Amino acid sequence: MPPAGRSLDWAYAHCEALVREGDPDRYFASLYAPAAHRPHLQALAAFSLEVARVRDAVSSPLPGEVRLQWWRDALQGEARGDVRAHPVAAALDDTLVRARLPRQPLVDLVDARVFDLYDDPMPSTGDLEGYCGETASSLIRLGGLILAEGREPGGAALAGHAGVAYALTGLLRALPWHARRGQVYLPADILAAHGVTRDDIVAGRGGPGLAGACADVRALARRHLASCARDRATLSPAAAPAYLPAALVEGYLRAMERPGYDPLRSVVEIPRWRILWRLWRAARRPA
Repeated sequence: MPPAGRSLDWAYAHCEALVREGDPDRYFASLYAPAAHRPHLQALAAFSLEVARVRDAVSSPLPGEVRLQWWRDALQGEARGDVRAHPVAAALDDTLVRARLPRQPLVDLVDARVFDLYDDPMPSTGDLEGYCGETASSLIRLGGLILAEGREPGGAALAGHAGVAYALTGLLRALPWHARRGQVYLPADILAAHGVTRDDIVAGRGGPGLAGACADVRALARRHLASCARDRATLSPAAAPAYLPAALVEGYLRAMERPGYDPLRSVVEIPRWRILWRLWRAARRPA
C-alpha cells in the first residue's frame, strides 16, 4: 500500500528502478530529458514493461487476458479497488493527468499485447508493423507530448518510424527466447518467401532460410530508420529525448551481421559504454 500523504514519489521511484533494471535503453535515454519530465517518461516505460511481461507471469492465456483487462479498466477509470495502490498504475495515472495525455493509445497498446499471450503466427509484414507501432511508436509519441508541455511537438510520422524500427530490432534480439516458448513474431509472408515455417523455428531449425528472413526484417527496420532521418526536421527539439532509443537500432542490427551470428542462439548486446556514447552523440545532433 502507498504511504500516507499525497506524494507519489514512492510510485515514481518504483518505476525508475523497474525501468533501470528491465529496460535500460529507455532508462538511459530518459536521462537526457529535463529532470522534471524524467519520472513521467519512466512511468510510461514502466507501464509498457509491466504489460509486456504479462505472459511471463501467467501459466495460460486466460489469466493473462484478465491481467490485461485490469490495465484497460485502470486506464479507463473502471478498475475495481484502489488502482493507485499499484505503483506503476499510480505513477501512470498521475502522468496522464499532469501531462493531459490521451489514454486511448495506451488502451490500444494493451490490446496489441493480447497477441503475446498466444502462439498464433504473425500474419503479414503489415500486421507486424502495426503491432510495433501500437507497442513502441505510441510510447515515443506520448513521450514527445510530455516533453513539449502541452504544445504540439510535431514528429508524429517520425514517432511511427522510430518506434517500428526500435521494436523490430527488439523482436529480432528476442527471437531465441520467443522461439523456445513457441512464439514467432517474424511475419508469415517473409517466412514463406524463404521457405521457413513457424514449426521450423520453434523446433530450433533455422538454417539459411531463417537467416534470410531475419535479413529482410533488418532491412525493414533500416527503411524505417531512413524515414526517421528524412522526418527529423519535423520534430520540436524539446521532444527529441523521447526519440533517442531509435539511435541504438543500427548498432544492434550491425551486431546481428557479425560472423557467427545465429538468430536462434546468439545473444545480441551492445556494451553499456557504447549505448551511452550512441545516446550522447544522438542527443547532441542538431534537429
